[in-house]
Amino acid sequence: MSELQELSRKDFELLDEEDALAPFREQFYLPADTVYLDGNSLGVMPLAAKERVSAVLQQEWAEDLIRSWNDNHWFDSPFRIGDKIARLIGANDGEVIATDSVSVNLFKLLVAALNIQQSTGRKVILSEAGNFPTDVYMMQGLQSMLGDRIDLVLVARERIEEAITENTAVVLLTDVNYQTGHLLDKQTITDLAHEKGALIIWDLCHSAGALPIDLNGIDADMAVGCGYKYFNGGPGAPAYLFVAKRLQENLQQPLSGWWGHARPFAFVDEYEAAAGISRMLCSTQSILGLSCLEVGIDLFLTADMQLIREKSLRMGDLFLRLLAEQCADFNFGILSPIEPAIRGSQITLTHPHGYPIVQAMIEKKVIGDFRAPDALRFGIAPLYLRYVDIWHAVSVLNEIMQTKSWDQERYKRVSAVT
Repeated sequence: MSELQELSRKDFELLDEEDALAPFREQFYLPADTVYLDGNSLGVMPLAAKERVSAVLQQEWAEDLIRSWNDNHWFDSPFRIGDKIARLIGANDGEVIATDSVSVNLFKLLVAALNIQQSTGRKVILSEAGNFPTDVYMMQGLQSMLGDRIDLVLVARERIEEAITENTAVVLLTDVNYQTGHLLDKQTITDLAHEKGALIIWDLCHSAGALPIDLNGIDADMAVGCGYKYFNGGPGAPAYLFVAKRLQENLQQPLSGWWGHARPFAFVDEYEAAAGISRMLCSTQSILGLSCLEVGIDLFLTADMQLIREKSLRMGDLFLRLLAEQCADFNFGILSPIEPAIRGSQITLTHPHGYPIVQAMIEKKVIGDFRAPDALRFGIAPLYLRYVDIWHAVSVLNEIMQTKSWDQERYKRVSAVT
C-alpha cells in the first residue's frame, strides 16, 4: 500500500483478503449492510450464543430444573469461566472469577485493599480525574461511608506517577481511557505503586479482548473487567475480578454473601470466608448471563491476541489517514493518541456538532457513539470488523459533512443513551 498516493477502496479489500483473522467474522451475527464501530461499548452477538442460551432455557432450566446446579455445572460457572478469562489477561487458574458487575467488584476490591493497608496508616485512594464515571462514583460512595478514614485524590492522567506517594494506600486506574483511548504504561505505574508501598487495582474494561494483557507479568495486585464490550458477552453480562494469589488469603471483602462462604450449604449463622478467589463471590449467580459470556470467551481463546492488537492498530492508523485525506476541511479534532503504542482499540474525534453527526452516521448504518461534551467514538473490534468497513465509515462521515445532512433537528434530539 503506497504511503504517497491516496488510499482507495481496493487497498482495503486487498487487506481483507490477506487478513488471518477474517474467518472469525462468520462466527458473529452482524445486521446486513451495517458497519459496527461500537464494540468498545457493546460487543456484537456470537452466533453460538443463541444455541447456548436455548439449551440453558429449554433443557437445563425447563427440564433439569434445580438439578442443573450440579448436573449441568451451574455452580462451577464463575470458577470455570474465570479460569478461561485468566488465560486472556495473563493470570493463573484460581486468580479470576466471573461474577457481579464492574461497579460491585470495584467496591469489593477497594474495601479489601484498604483492609490490607489498614495497619499502615495510609488513607489515600488515588485515581484519574476523568476516569470512567462508575469508578469515580464508587470511590465517592466509599468515601461518604468512611468519612475522614480515607482521602480520595483525583489527578490528571499526566500527573499520576508523581501523585503516588508514601501516603497512597490504593491506586485505581483504567488502563485505556474510555474517552480518549489513551493507554497507560501498566508496568511502570505498577512498579512505582509497589515501590511506594501502595496496592494497585487495574480496570481492564476498555482493553481486555482488544490487546494483550499480562497481569502476573507486571505483578498486578487486583483488577476488574467487564464481559459485554470486547468479550461479546451480551448486554449487562457478568463482570470479573482478579486477585493475585499472594494476596488472597488475607483478603476481607465487605459483601460477605453466602456464595463467598467456605461452606455455603452448611447454612450456619457465622460467616467463614471461603479459601482463595471464592471468597470474592457474594450471591447467587446469573446463569443465563454467564452462559452468554462463556460463548464470547471461548471464541477469544481460539484467537491470537497479538494478531488482534496488530490489526487494531493498523485499522486505527488507516482510519486517521483516511480522515486526513477526506475530512481535513471539517474541523475535527483528534482526541486519541496518534502514536499507536499508547492507543487502545478506538479512535475518538471531537467536533462541536458531534452528537448530530453520530446520529446521522447511525442512520446510514455506520454505528459509533457519542460521549459528552463533544467526543465521537469509533471502537475497533478486529475479530468481526473488516478493513473495508473502515473505508466505508470514513466515506460516510465525509458524505455527511459535505452535504451537511447532520444539521437536522431530528439528529439533535438527545436520547437517553448516547
